[in-house]
Amino acid sequence: MVVVRARRIGKTFTTGGETVHAVDDVSLDVPAGRMLVLIGASGSGKSTLLNLIGGLERPDSGALTVLGTDLRTATARETAQLRLTRIGFVFQDFNLVRDLTLAENVSLPLEGNGTARRPARAAARDALDRVGLAGLADRYPAEVSGGQQQRASIARAIVGERELVLADEPTGALDSRTGREIMDLLGGLRAEGVTVVLSTHNPANLGHGDQVLELADGRTVPAVDRTTGGTAERTDGEGCP
Repeated sequence: MVVVRARRIGKTFTTGGETVHAVDDVSLDVPAGRMLVLIGASGSGKSTLLNLIGGLERPDSGALTVLGTDLRTATARETAQLRLTRIGFVFQDFNLVRDLTLAENVSLPLEGNGTARRPARAAARDALDRVGLAGLADRYPAEVSGGQQQRASIARAIVGERELVLADEPTGALDSRTGREIMDLLGGLRAEGVTVVLSTHNPANLGHGDQVLELADGRTVPAVDRTTGGTAERTDGEGCP
């Protein structure tokens, strides 16, 4: 099963009268249970591509299907439901609500989707246990380390058995040792059948991916498939149906 399929997608923005091609003619496939690592300098288009895959932005051109949903034609309600129930997000700055405990933060997506508080909090504690934070569920973000906050952010991304996790520079605010731990944790999600797409500017993170896609000025070079040692797929629009 292909979780993410993009065919020649593009996204442009106009700033100060200038048109910027943030994502330009990008094609890719991400099979279920795989990790795709996006690498590139600041402004290369990594975050915009993640936003497109997550349904936070709509492509201007091309075709984009995520978890069987056509994001070019899906309604705002349909994409919101997809994010609430099947896609999890991990951010560089954690995006935890400081006045809520870790368990309360992790339960937010479930409660926002109508799950009653008690089962939502129980699921949150289970997710925190999966990321090694079972004993910290009642702590507030300021009471734990940056690495533990990022683990809580990952717990929030996977609570409710989400199928796709999108992580935007998840190690960017962490020291190298903690960053490796977070990458190991994200990589371990594949054993549970979760598909992961993450962005990074750190070459040390590339070895964790099954596929690596480099972006520059919104465009890509061929992805590398690290399970075979060969090219996973052309991403310049050639060879893609």
